[in-house]
Order: sequence, then structure tokens, then C-alpha cells
Amino acid sequence: MIELNPVSIESSELIEETFKFWFNDNDHIRTPFPEYIRHDLQEKSVAKFFEWASNLDPKAKDEVNEEIIAEKFEEIIFEIATQLVMTEDEKLTIEYPFLPRLGDVIFEDVENKTGESTVVDRSKVNKDDNPFMKLKLEKIESKELWETKFQLPK
Repeated sequence: MIELNPVSIESSELIEETFKFWFNDNDHIRTPFPEYIRHDLQEKSVAKFFEWASNLDPKAKDEVNEEIIAEKFEEIIFEIATQLVMTEDEKLTIEYPFLPRLGDVIFEDVENKTGESTVVDRSKVNKDDNPFMKLKLEKIESKELWETKFQLPK
């Protein structure tokens, strides 16, 4: 069993590696966390994580494994980050870190012949209780604006 307390080596390695992963761009994964929230995010998420760990009943502590601990810590980081950011777009980036962001270039859609376009606006909309991401794009060559949307995971 992993020792969950602020001074254990296992806990500090988990925390350090998690922040290192999420605060840096890694291959196809870009950090969703703006620089200006990182210090507060670290302090608040570590405090909340150890509060959660200290409130586990003894039976639950025996059943908790590394995977559950890592998932819970990430869940806490993302929850707190959403409270710390200032804009709705930053909240979207945290909620959906792998989706297109403002300024991203979307490559040619052969079917619709849109060519390369830049994301100039995005929002989350609901239709029939299903969440969608609505993107407003600008064609790079013609500066023409166009929109698309796709369903988001619930």
C-alpha cells in the first residue's frame, strides 16, 4: 500500500511527476494550465489531496491503489484549476484539454474543401441535453469565417 502523507517519498514523487507532466507540453498533449495559476494550483490541490487521503476510512485505505490515487489527484487538480482561471475559454481548455484551442490551425477538410483555418472562437453549447463544442474558424487564404460543431463526451 502507498503511504499517503505529505512527507512520504511516494506521495511527493506522485505529486512531482503529475505536475511535471501536466505543466509541460508532452508530444501530442499540451498543458491546459495557464502559468498564472500554477503556484496556487499546486498549493491548493496538494492540500485538498491530503485532506481527501486523511479522511479515507481504514478499510478504503487498504483498497486504494496507485491508479486510484493518481486519478483522484488529477481530478482534484482539474477541479481546482477550473476555479482559478479567469475566462470561460480557459475553463474549456481545462475541461477538454485535448480539443482545439483558440489560435489552433485546423487542416484541410477535403470533403468540404475548407483548406487551412484558424480557430477564432469556441464555445460549449447544449442541444437535447448533449454537450457540443462550437468552433468559429477563419480560412487562412480567404479570411472567410465558417463554423462547425461536434459532440463532446459527457
